[in-house]
This record gives sequence, structure tokens and C-alpha cells, in this order.
Amino acid sequence: MCDAASIELPPWAQVSAARREHIARVTSLLVAWSVALGMPAPACAAWRDAGLWHDALRDASEPDLRAWSGEPALPVGLLHGPAAANRLAQMGETRSEVLDAIRWHTIGSDAWGRTGRALYMADYLEPGRKFSRADRAYLASQVPRDFDGTFRQVVRHRLEWSLREGHELYPTAVAMWNGVR
Repeated sequence: MCDAASIELPPWAQVSAARREHIARVTSLLVAWSVALGMPAPACAAWRDAGLWHDALRDASEPDLRAWSGEPALPVGLLHGPAAANRLAQMGETRSEVLDAIRWHTIGSDAWGRTGRALYMADYLEPGRKFSRADRAYLASQVPRDFDGTFRQVVRHRLEWSLREGHELYPTAVAMWNGVR
């Protein structure tokens, strides 16, 4: 069965209460979309699990994140995805689409299938975020009707914000944009 009622994180997860609430909202959104899209149970479970695990190490220390991620050059705010993906793989997770979704959920990847794209959207569109609530709620409602079009809009929003804020655009994010525009 595909539901988000039980938010069970791996025993090694390091998350605050607020982060746990974010994870629950992201996971609920992913489950709702997968049900609305009539997805088979294994695909629905992949979306649910990507939501559950994407921020499992969001509140870990920088030294731990660097050790677990194997990424010496990335900024600390981007390490939790690679670190969680590596820990999950060490625990026996083999679904590459789930691992890739978690690994790159913060900056995006042009190599993603629907699981990565769905997680990228849900992480941005989840209703607990305080900015542009009406616009983001509208986009979230459009995912089951126009998955690819909504993904394109979310990528555009996130890249525009990064540019406005003077943040670096990573090659995978640029390649992702070039693949959807």
C-alpha cells in the first residue's frame, strides 16, 4: 500500500522536528500525486521512499556529511542528498532511480526519471514553505494533469531564484533546464 501516514526514517537519520514535518509534507504530496496518476505500487513506493529519505541527514554535522557523501568540494548545504544516498546504498537500497533522486534533489539532474523529477517538485511545492503559497499550490495541483509542464515551471522558478540570489548554477541543473525548455 502506498501511504505517508507512517514517517519511519532510517535509524541513522539526523533530523529536527521541523525537518520531520517537512519530510512528511513532501512524502504526502508525492503519494497523493502517485495515486492521482494511477501509478503501480512499486513506482508509488519509490516516490514515497524518495520523499521519506531525501532529507534523512539534513541536520547532520559537516564532518559527518563530508565523510558519508564522498563530496569534498560541494558546499555543506548540498551534502545531505549524496550522504543519504550513499548510506541507503550501504544498507542495501538498489533502486537507482530512488538513490539518484535523493542524491541530486537539491540541485537537480538531467539524468532523472520521473522519481527524481517528482521529488524535486515536491520538495519545492510542499505547502509548509512560506513563499509564493498560492502560486506553488496551483503548481502542485497541476502535477497529475501536466507532469512535464509543471516540472518545467518548477525548474524555471528554482533557477530564476538561484540567479536572483547570486547562487552558483551547477552543471547538472543547467543540463536539466536545457533538457526541459
